[in-house]
Formats: sequence, C-alpha cells, structure tokens
Amino acid sequence: MTKVLVTGGSGKLGRAVLRDLVAHGYDVLNLDQQPLTEAICPSVQVDLTDFGQVAAAIMGGVDERGGPFDAVVHLAAIPAPGRAPNAATFANNVPTTYNVFEASRMAGIKNITFASSETVLGLPFDTPPPYAPVDEEYYPRPESAYSLGKLLDETMAAQFCRWDPDLRISALRFSNVMNPEDYAAFPKFDHDPMLRKWNLWAYIDARDGAQAVRRCIQADFTGFEAFIIANADSVMTRSNMSLLAEVFPGVETKGNLTNNGTLLSIEKAKRMLGYSPQFSWRNEVAAKN
Repeated sequence: MTKVLVTGGSGKLGRAVLRDLVAHGYDVLNLDQQPLTEAICPSVQVDLTDFGQVAAAIMGGVDERGGPFDAVVHLAAIPAPGRAPNAATFANNVPTTYNVFEASRMAGIKNITFASSETVLGLPFDTPPPYAPVDEEYYPRPESAYSLGKLLDETMAAQFCRWDPDLRISALRFSNVMNPEDYAAFPKFDHDPMLRKWNLWAYIDARDGAQAVRRCIQADFTGFEAFIIANADSVMTRSNMSLLAEVFPGVETKGNLTNNGTLLSIEKAKRMLGYSPQFSWRNEVAAKN
C-alpha cells in the first residue's frame, strides 16, 4: 500500500481523487483549510500558505497523522479566475505550491502530482488558439493572474526536477471539472457555441480526473511533464469542423480531428500515463432520459 498525502481533497475534484485512491487501496491523508464533509479518509485542517504548517504535515509532524508519505498530490488552490482579487489569487496559489514542493523535497518525496490548468493554453481564447486540437507543444499563454500563477507553478516544478534528477513532478492541466449532476445543463450548449467557446467546448469528469491523478502516481518516468487532462469528447453534439468554421475560422487543424472528440488533446496523457477516460456526459444524460 502506498501512502499518499493530498492537499485540497475537500474540493470538487479533490473529493473524487480521495475516493478513487482509497478505492484502489491507497492510504490517504487530506490536508485542506476546509473540513472534509465526507468520511472518505483522515483529514487535517492546514493553512497551506504557512510553510511551517505544510512542512510539519508533510514531514509527519501531526500527531496520529504521521508519514512517511510515498507521494504527494497537490490540488489546493483558489480554483479559477474571478473568485478573488487577482493579487489575492496569486498570493495564495503560487506560495502554496512552493510550500508543498519545498516541504516534499525536505521530506525526500520523489513523486509529486499537482493541478495545473487548461487556462495556461490561452483561455478564454479571445486570441484564437494556434491550431486545433491544442496540445502541450506550444509555449503557455496565460491570460489571467490565475493562469500566470499556474505557469509559475509549472516553471517551479521543472526547476525542482532539475535540482534532483530522481524527482518526478506531473502537472495536470485539468479542463473544467464536472460531476454527473452538472450534465443536465449540457444539451443547451448546442444552441449557442459561444457559451463554451472559451475552452474549446471541453470538460473533465471528476472521476476521470481522479484516474489521471492515480496514473501519475503509478507512472515510471522522472523529471517534469505537463499533461492536458480532458474527457475524450466535447460538450457539443455539433461537429468540431462546424464549430471551428463558425467560431475560429482560419485556425489550422492538426492530426486526427474527429466529429465530437476533445479539442484539448489528451494524446500525451494516453501515451505516457495510460490515461483512458471512462465517463461521458452523453451516457449520463441518456441514462436519465
């Protein structure tokens, strides 16, 4: 059994990650400022902007909640632009990530996965993407304080890995996280392609996001890698060619452009992690009709 410390497990994606890890036999501890409202695993309330608290928890300094931990999953953050003033978002998210990385380094942990964001790809795509489907090959284009912070998180991760060639840090550029109850709203998106144009009509089921986290823990590469994590399909029933022609005319298409496949490419995650989305909004909506 691998002992995993998760930050931010009380959140929307975090709860799915905790459930998935526990279901697959991992021994899990959650660190979060917010209490965990479900009895999934032990949880400690920690101010993750306070390095002393973070280091104590990761290094096993919380009574009855000790390590050592084999892996760290860092999900805690203000989760999107517009939730707090820009400076507050930046001041919370970037130092928190540094605290987790540095405390993990001090504890000798060599396996870290953290939540980056689809926003580093250039969302909300007021400037059209360079091509579609987008992938990890072009340099990030942050358009908000939140996204800038995620790029700095990724830059820190790459440098921590440069310092330690045995370290593995995976940045998961999660798309818009959805639970099954969110899918009732999806059919209306077809009526106005601009409603979800901002992320190329993509999403991630929280359960598939959790799968991606688990596969990162199990991966065998070293160094830093960033992965786009989205579901295999789009939120639309309209074809991708129709959507791109209307909303992003002139944008180059690359590779295999399928009718309703995701325009946030998950090919790298499939290839390097064995990631394979299992859930689709289409099945959830059909099951209720």
